Amino acid sequence: MNEQKRKIVRRVRRSRRVRRHVFGTADRPRLNVSRSHRNISVQLIDDITGRTLCSAGTNTKALGDEIKYGGNCEAAAKIGQILAERARMQGIRKVAFDRNGLRYHGRVKALAEAARKSGLEF
Repeated sequence: MNEQKRKIVRRVRRSRRVRRHVFGTADRPRLNVSRSHRNISVQLIDDITGRTLCSAGTNTKALGDEIKYGGNCEAAAKIGQILAERARMQGIRKVAFDRNGLRYHGRVKALAEAARKSGLEF
């Protein structure tokens, strides 16, 4: 098995391990982070009903004017801020942070800090 496959397998294992403990409810939904090389997206998920309450991502057409490239920390911070605003409009203040097996570093950290500054409690 080459090194790239090992990294993917380790990340999937971490993600499953974390998901055993992180659970989203209607009053405290799960903030799920999905990251690719060029984009980052987040969702607030109520795991009891299986519904996505709100979401934001760099690959949406509405944010195409504001965000030129979605693979950097500035774009991640902007997405965190936008998601926090959308969550506040729905009356959501507290969330359970699910980084999906990713390290709390770089874009994931920028997104989380921007969401915290904008009013979400982790």
